[in-house]
This record gives sequence, structure tokens and C-alpha cells, in this order.
Amino acid sequence: MSIQTITPRALDDLRQRGETVDLIDVRTPVEYREIHAEIAQSVPLDRLDPIAVMEARNGGGEEQLYVICRSGGRGRQAAERFQAAGFSNVVNVEGGTTAWEQAGLPVVRGKKAMSLERQVRIAAGSLVVLGTALGAFVHPAFLGLSAFVGAGLVFAGLTDTCGMGMMLARMPWNQADAKAPACPR
Repeated sequence: MSIQTITPRALDDLRQRGETVDLIDVRTPVEYREIHAEIAQSVPLDRLDPIAVMEARNGGGEEQLYVICRSGGRGRQAAERFQAAGFSNVVNVEGGTTAWEQAGLPVVRGKKAMSLERQVRIAAGSLVVLGTALGAFVHPAFLGLSAFVGAGLVFAGLTDTCGMGMMLARMPWNQADAKAPACPR
């Protein structure tokens, strides 16, 4: 089954018409704190429990649930988790928070933070440089570190699932001070 999508403008039009719009933001708490759609509630992907979210909704399981992330990838992953749990009424917001902001829709801005994607690039690049340097100056076996990171990046590109990103999302600097709500309402 394919993932349903909606543009930020179309979602805002639904809200403007008075329809119930439950929107969850599946980015890390720190990313959410930096900027998020005004109507979004934080439910980080690494802590997402589709059944608990659906059971906690006041509107029940029939109404659409919308998911948003930075650019659409993690939102799609969240929607796939809901589908795997038996919920087909989940819709991913195309282009994520970036597209929401570019459409001029209301956002809440907070403390600036480094994006998870940028953290992955820094960590992966550092490990490749470290592996190469150790391989050249200490022992050639250290080149395996660079190969391992490279293979991980290829896997991430092919599957749109990044193990390093999931690990970094759990780091203390990516956690906000307050606990995120468990459901949209």
C-alpha cells in the first residue's frame, strides 16, 4: 500500500475550513523546538508507538492523522509504521516543515539547533577521515572503518533509513528539556 501525501497548503486549507487536523512532527525534540508548524505536536520517530498515538486521539481512529518531519523522509517512515500497525488513515506532509515554512504557513520558532542530517554528515565524514588517517599511519586494517561508514551511507541512501541518524537522535544534545506530548490532543 502506498503512503498518502498532502501538500502543506492543502492541509492548511482543511484546517481553515474547520476540519479536524491532527498533525504530529516526528523529528527530534531539539529540531521541533527550533521550528515547527504551529499546529504540530512533537512525537519523535525514535519513540513513536502508533497504537498508543491512535488510542490517545480524541477523534478516534477514523479521522486522518498527518505526519510531518523536516523534508518528508522521516514522515514517510512514520506513516509506514502506522500502516504496519494496521492504520491506513495516515498522511505524510509533502516537503515537511521546510515546505510548510516556504509556503508562508504559521510556524513557531525557538532555539536554533543543528539539524540531524548535518550531524550525520559531520559524524560520517569524521569517521572516514579518522579511518583513512589511522589506516595510512597506524595499520591498514583501520581502513575498514572508512569502508564500514561508506557501506552504511550506501545502505542509508538505498533504504532511506539511517542507523547513524537514529543513534544521533537519541543523544542528549538532541533531546529537549521537557518531555514531548504522547499524542496530538
